[in-house]
Amino acid sequence: MRRLEQLIAQASIEGEVERQLQICNACRYCETYCAVFPAMTRRLEFAAADVHYLANLCHGCGACLHACQYAPPHEFGVSLPQALARVRGRTYAQYAWPAALGGLYQRNGLTLALALAAGLALFLMLALARHSNLWGAPCAGGFYALFPHGLMVSLFTPVFAFAVLALGIGVARFWRLAPPGPAGLPALQEAAQDALTLKYLDGGHGQGCNEADDRWTLARRRAHHATFYGFMLCFAATSVATVYHYAFGWQAPYGWLSLPKLLGTAGGVLLVLGATGLLRLRLARHPQHVLAEQAPMDLGFIALLALTGASGLALALARDTAALPLLLCLHLGATLAFFATMPYGKFAHGVYRCAALLKWAIEKRQPSRLRLGTE
Repeated sequence: MRRLEQLIAQASIEGEVERQLQICNACRYCETYCAVFPAMTRRLEFAAADVHYLANLCHGCGACLHACQYAPPHEFGVSLPQALARVRGRTYAQYAWPAALGGLYQRNGLTLALALAAGLALFLMLALARHSNLWGAPCAGGFYALFPHGLMVSLFTPVFAFAVLALGIGVARFWRLAPPGPAGLPALQEAAQDALTLKYLDGGHGQGCNEADDRWTLARRRAHHATFYGFMLCFAATSVATVYHYAFGWQAPYGWLSLPKLLGTAGGVLLVLGATGLLRLRLARHPQHVLAEQAPMDLGFIALLALTGASGLALALARDTAALPLLLCLHLGATLAFFATMPYGKFAHGVYRCAALLKWAIEKRQPSRLRLGTE
């Protein structure tokens, strides 16, 4: 019965998006704003697969809402960023694997994220307390004197592998619903460039997104860039350290001027700055841009980003102090929680959005023809 109710609610939400898209298709004032509108104009009807595709192609910049003559309080009530955000949030749960975890994180993202991070950190603290002290003299062997390298690998590898597998299954489900055709090199290059530069967070004119006071700003684009590239720098630091360990036998801790330390420090700073910016913007956004029911998922993702970056920086600064064991447990708990929740929250939206951008890059190179919606 609950499954039937969910399907009815989903159909209602998709139907509302289709209604608004039909109005936009007749108006076309916003056709140059982002990829959503030229992709929309290739369709006469909008099946569920098309709605999901366009929802993930939307970057939520809000430019179309502020330019729309049919936006609330007009009787047509066109609020496309919010309508697409509602569908987009549901796709994270619908395509998630296992599906039950997607729904759980969507409803209780902040609580689940913090509880998981705290629980994992507490587990590590208890394990460490049995063999060492949580607060004591600096360890000559650094991290590995507390948790051997092999133990860390055995902790993180299954969690990371599961996250990659779950994300891969989810994106494959999303792609199969409306495959656009084979991807050539030009399409791949364009999609990669659009994703890495966040092209469609410029409001269609290079000035940025509209905020609650209707002004243009590039703050969201900069916060997203700081977050993404901070994460990539941290991942690069871990990758370089892995090469150092296995290829050259150079074990941590590394010096402040070593490549892993430089990459990790820069990445941690960017993560904290980006997460702080995303939090401020999320709390101050125009009410027609966001959905109250998605706040737990959004805030859970931001909290884990900030906690991972901040605990990593604190750990680096305190590596020669008595606080090292406690901070190491906190950082490992936050990082494990981040990886475990990657496939089910706002991290997944970046992966689905890249897939949508690739679909658009392929589709725009095909002969222009109006498409009837098909399931």
